[in-house]
Amino acid sequence: MLDKTLCENDIRRIAIVGSGVAGLTAAIKLKQQGHEVTVFEKSRGPGGRLAAKRLADGSADIGAQYFTARNPEFLPFLAEFAGNNRFALWKGEFGFQDKEGEWQAFPDEPRYVGLPRMTAISRALSAHVNVVAETRIESLVRDDNGWALVDTSGQQLGTFEQIIITAPPAQARDLLAQSRLPHLAKQLDDAVFRVLPCWAVAVRFEENPWSRHVGMRCDHPVLYWVANNSSKPGRSDQDQHGRGAWWVMHAAPEWTQRNVDTAPEQVTAELVAAFRELTGTKAAVTDSVAHRWLYARSEGGANSGHLWFPEQGIGLAGDWLSGGRVEGAFDSACSLVSACTEQPVSQ
Repeated sequence: MLDKTLCENDIRRIAIVGSGVAGLTAAIKLKQQGHEVTVFEKSRGPGGRLAAKRLADGSADIGAQYFTARNPEFLPFLAEFAGNNRFALWKGEFGFQDKEGEWQAFPDEPRYVGLPRMTAISRALSAHVNVVAETRIESLVRDDNGWALVDTSGQQLGTFEQIIITAPPAQARDLLAQSRLPHLAKQLDDAVFRVLPCWAVAVRFEENPWSRHVGMRCDHPVLYWVANNSSKPGRSDQDQHGRGAWWVMHAAPEWTQRNVDTAPEQVTAELVAAFRELTGTKAAVTDSVAHRWLYARSEGGANSGHLWFPEQGIGLAGDWLSGGRVEGAFDSACSLVSACTEQPVSQ
């Protein structure tokens, strides 16, 4: 039995799987307490759903489109560890379609974006912790000292007394199952079912196709969300004459599920056709890029904040445990750190 709840002044080695907002927040908070923390990330760099695609003339945010700051601790945390120059207000009119297809105004709430792209926030946060990139964790192996992490090549990456998993629930469940922890893996079955996929397409139009809103929640069988990426602060993706605009389109979850294996070119064509139907634009498309999110956002279910298994010394955090928003990942990480260290953490 590994009861690894930390006590004050009890310094331990802790591994974090995943370097999105939850993983980086947990790493920073634990490092502040003096613990030795290593973050393992399967991709080339940190970010999670704070993702952007580099383009010939800039970049487009294809994951989370913005974040709110309802928790008064979130912006001060970003200001301290990412820097005030890494995020800014996204101003403009936001709308949603009602069931009659009429456009209504979104609730008036400050919305923030990363500068010059969403990934700038996670990259700035990652500078404060030890991140091992391009390393996919295959399993956890228990030994007398805790948990040995094993990557997909079979290499052991060290032994840690606590493990925090911030991967999407499907990947977290697989990791737990492969680590001979089926009773923990089973607890994620409902969460896995509730995480929805999403096709994201960034499209450059020769001229701005819609001037009324900068972001729109759609009541459409194909489109769920569309936004003028070029309207965000710090973006410089117009041509030398100041023309053109990049728009990001997120497909509806049900449509994505039916088309999860459709070719990106066909997905792009169908989303652009739906956008033309929605807006009536005839503006020419000059470039595009598509990305498939298998684990895009969580819908419904319990919001327990985090999961902590003290006997195993394993915890889970992520936005899917705290409302699905970007700042929910921050809230989840803070609550997990408080639980596994028995030290209150601001959130």
